[in-house]
Amino acid sequence: MLKALVLSSGGVDSTTCLALAVDKLGAENVSSVSIFYGQKHQKELQQAKKIADYYKVNHYELDLSAMFAQSNCALLKNSTQEIEESTYEEQITAHGKVNTYVPFRNGLFLASVASLAGSIYPDDKVEIYLGAHADDAAMNAYADCSMEFIEAMNRAISIGTYSQENIVAPFAGKTKADVVACGLKLEVPYELTWSCYEGKEKACGKCATCLDRLKAFKSNGVKDPLDYA
Repeated sequence: MLKALVLSSGGVDSTTCLALAVDKLGAENVSSVSIFYGQKHQKELQQAKKIADYYKVNHYELDLSAMFAQSNCALLKNSTQEIEESTYEEQITAHGKVNTYVPFRNGLFLASVASLAGSIYPDDKVEIYLGAHADDAAMNAYADCSMEFIEAMNRAISIGTYSQENIVAPFAGKTKADVVACGLKLEVPYELTWSCYEGKEKACGKCATCLDRLKAFKSNGVKDPLDYA
């Protein structure tokens, strides 16, 4: 039987992927997994669990923080960098690669999830859902969100799992506005999601992921249900 394991950050993109997987296969055939990688706050992990509860799917948490202990990425607890309050496009124009890129994060995440999938669904075909979209890959802001990267990882995972597993990235060629449009049709509980790089009570509305999110909702003519500072 076909199963799905959704890589869940608690954000808009991965939650929409979870909704798609549940809609396709039913909650009983879907699990979600969130990953602690040393990020500055627990908010996204907390929301991922709430979202899993909402959809009534099994939820797993992995701790990969040791792998990024030497990184100075602005998202990590041990970083000396501040999270910039500007769009990805502005950051790339000014500095090149964005300082919120976590080294090979999606590669490590996908490999780990593939291993988990083989453990919890040893006798089934498994689709691994990844919420990467075209805005993430634009201007090479996040190289591990590009179509080329996803295709290469998909091939490696398929080979390494005896063709039992494959990556499903439904939004890889689409914008975040497209993601939100899809989620609105599926009635995704976006009020439960969290995108902000800051882990405060309200989203900052100034970091790149907040700005990207606000733009996506505005493009769909609806108000983002999150509270912003």
